[in-house]
Amino acid sequence: MREGFDIPKFEEEDQPVDIKYYLIKYLRFWPIYLISMMVFLAGVFMYHRYTVEKYEVRGSMLINAAPSPEVRILDRSNIFENPGTLENDMLVFTSKNLAAKALEKVHFDVSYFAYTKIKEIELYQKSPIKVDVDWDHAQQEHGLISLTVVGEDTFTLGTPDHGIFNCFSSQKSISNDTGILGKTFRFEEVIASPKTKFVVNKVASMKVGEKLSFVIHSPSSLVDYYSNAIAVRPQNNYGSVLQVTLRTKVVEKGRDYVNALMNAYMEHDLEKKNQIAENTLKFIEEQMYVVEDSLKLAERRMLNFKVDHKMLDVDSEYGGVLTKIQRLEEKLQEMVFELEYYKSLEAYLAERDGDFSETIAPSMMGITDASLNSMTQQLMTFSMERKRMLSVVNENHPDVEKLDEQIARLRENIFENIKNLVANTEKKKQEAEKKLATYDREFSRLPKAESNFANIFREFKLRENLYNYLLEKRAEVGIAKASNVSDISVVDYAKKGSLIFPKKANNYGMALAIGLLLPLGLILFYDFVNDKIVDQVQLKGALRMPLLGTIGYSEKKTNMLVAEYPKTIASESFRSLRSALFYIASDKKCKRILVTSSVSGEGKTFVSLNLAAAMALSGKKTCVLGMDLRKPRIAQYVGVSNKSGLSSYLVGKSSKEAIIHETDHDNLYFIPSGPVPPNPSELLLKPQLSELMNVLEKEFEVIILDTPPLALVSETKDLLRFSDVNLYIVRQDYTQKKYLLMINDLFDNGQVDNFYGVFNAVKADGNDFGGYNYGYGYNYSFIKKGHYSGYYDDDPEHSQKGWMGRMLDKFRS
Repeated sequence: MREGFDIPKFEEEDQPVDIKYYLIKYLRFWPIYLISMMVFLAGVFMYHRYTVEKYEVRGSMLINAAPSPEVRILDRSNIFENPGTLENDMLVFTSKNLAAKALEKVHFDVSYFAYTKIKEIELYQKSPIKVDVDWDHAQQEHGLISLTVVGEDTFTLGTPDHGIFNCFSSQKSISNDTGILGKTFRFEEVIASPKTKFVVNKVASMKVGEKLSFVIHSPSSLVDYYSNAIAVRPQNNYGSVLQVTLRTKVVEKGRDYVNALMNAYMEHDLEKKNQIAENTLKFIEEQMYVVEDSLKLAERRMLNFKVDHKMLDVDSEYGGVLTKIQRLEEKLQEMVFELEYYKSLEAYLAERDGDFSETIAPSMMGITDASLNSMTQQLMTFSMERKRMLSVVNENHPDVEKLDEQIARLRENIFENIKNLVANTEKKKQEAEKKLATYDREFSRLPKAESNFANIFREFKLRENLYNYLLEKRAEVGIAKASNVSDISVVDYAKKGSLIFPKKANNYGMALAIGLLLPLGLILFYDFVNDKIVDQVQLKGALRMPLLGTIGYSEKKTNMLVAEYPKTIASESFRSLRSALFYIASDKKCKRILVTSSVSGEGKTFVSLNLAAAMALSGKKTCVLGMDLRKPRIAQYVGVSNKSGLSSYLVGKSSKEAIIHETDHDNLYFIPSGPVPPNPSELLLKPQLSELMNVLEKEFEVIILDTPPLALVSETKDLLRFSDVNLYIVRQDYTQKKYLLMINDLFDNGQVDNFYGVFNAVKADGNDFGGYNYGYGYNYSFIKKGHYSGYYDDDPEHSQKGWMGRMLDKFRS
């Protein structure tokens, strides 16, 4: 009969994955997912509530650094290329010197905090008090100091209360200055101790009992913190715009510091440019001091000579000779001035090593040589760049060494240029001196008094012209200094801050994801490690034989469910199973149905008795034969004595008539197992059993054999010769998958025949796939949304189960 059995298409081994099955299977746990997500969302909300936010404020600056084209023309090598100016500017931005200048503008030496036990709240620019610290006095950096107002103009200092704020605050250290703690002071009173000295001023009204905290920071700690906290990077790869970033807990505080830092950098750059003008002015002032004394002396000599000799109109008396001499002497004086500058510059370059920031530019001294001006300017630029780099790195840094090499090459070129300029100037000076000697010989023919006055007048005009020249240069340098502007400009001042921690949107998204995935993962893990059959789809995948019927779970306290409660859904499932069995072995006058399972406890006896009751209700004379001689249960379920039964009949102690018991229900009989024998396997092999079966076939229309578990004992295989149809009972959430391996092997190898599965004790768990049966006989009931539905009334006890019980049923299933 096994060959003729037509298994439906949906019972083939290779079936596609049923997505709807898995969706329904795991979506039924939506309350757990919802509760889990709400718990995680609540946790993230509390985390945000007790976490101090961190913001990022940004500003940007444009760095202009144009190389000198003249220098590139003079030197074809690459040593005059821009040596990483943008990288050096980034280093200067993070230097401690610049941080100290910026901090002088913002005054962060005292931080104020609101009194709270939730999280740290800094009262930047909103504090009702202001603490003025005397930094000329010895100061110890303090932790939190609590201020409590006790009167209209009085307050006390102490340590803050321990709480969540102190546990998670970045300023959780407590002041240990006992000289000021626990005492009462007045506003604007000097508070002094060996460790500190400051004054607390009230800038806004405060109520009695109001509290706040403040922290005094030492300047060195502020410089260390902010120099490390600032971040500078190019805004793009092609421009010279630097983006200045600071992470802060207070947007306004971070904004003020970034803006102060950018302004300080512009001032630093302007100071660097003004340093050249200042050095030039210093040199000119020194020269003017010397020339002024000699000019005054020459003027007095000339006046005295004119008074003594009564000379009034000097120009008409001496004619054009003196004018030529004066002009030539002016040129000679300019040449001497240039030579002095060349020699001074050469000596300065020879004495210095690396630092040429105080070099006086030739253009400032009226020297118009383009090559010297360009190279000297470039030398000063490199020297200042080196000085700026040394503020953040040491002399062994590769960039500093590269810059030193460039400075050395440039200095050698300047030395060579000065040598050539000195030679040319000396040559011009000699030619001018020859012309002057000719004019002197011509002038010597004048009278002696006139000659003496001419010499005095010549010296006076020389000093006067030189003094006027220096005055002119001083004015030019002053104008240049006043018109100096920084090459660095602010593109965008820091204004708003962006929240970077905690990332609330991401955290809430992660909370939702974890809240969903964590219980889902636990459920999937439970399904993975759970080796029990939990639903019909899983059973059909694990069982090779056809599934004939599904028996619903019943909470009635009886084993004769069909007979006593015929309108329950479980009773209806037995009637459905009965209908399916009518189509099997229909040619038999007496149907012999063997009921077995893998292990004990799967409901073999329960199914046997209720299936027999369903057969009896249909008018079939039915007998249940208890063939489980090891653990007899039929007598106990029916409520009769087990002293006489199958075992006593097989040993000859009881007659056939004595072991057949009639029940209170029409057409329903049963034979108990009888006393437990010492050798049940051998006892069932006696010929008396075959004789009994022949007698029963003639007397009954349906014989149901309640046999031992197939996986535990051997006699069940021997009893298969008496059956026409074999039912294999699998209990939901009880039978393990590994127990089905043996029956699958027997079924595949053809060692057993006419076997059909029955899914027993299926609970209403909300899974649409849990109880709908498709086999030979259809079960006209199915489980939908947590309850049975069909032609009969629902189980009243089941419908009264609370939500907790239903939820536990979901996990059990």
